[in-house]
Amino acid sequence: MTQLLSDAEIQEKAKQLVGWTVDGKELRLTRKFKDFVDAIAFVNKLVEPAEAAGHHPDLAISYNQVTVTLTTHDAGGLTSKDFDLAQTISEIG
Repeated sequence: MTQLLSDAEIQEKAKQLVGWTVDGKELRLTRKFKDFVDAIAFVNKLVEPAEAAGHHPDLAISYNQVTVTLTTHDAGGLTSKDFDLAQTISEIG
C-alpha cells in the first residue's frame, strides 16, 4: 500500500501545483471551459494518464466546468500518487 504523506509534505507538494487546493484528505482542481464539448474533451484526455498511473480521479462535470478530485482511497488520504497525477493533469490543456 502507498504511504500517506505528512501534513508538511502535503503543504510542500501543494505549493508546486497551480490551481489545486487541499481540502482535508483530497486534492481538488476546478477548470472552466468554453462549453460542454470542451469540458468533455478535457475529461477524455484524463483517461490515458489515469490508466497508465493505475490511479483514477473522481470527476464532477457541470456543463462547462470540471472538478477533478484526487485521493488515494485505499491509503485513506493523500499520497505521492495523487500529487504525481495532479502534476500530469496540470499539463493537459
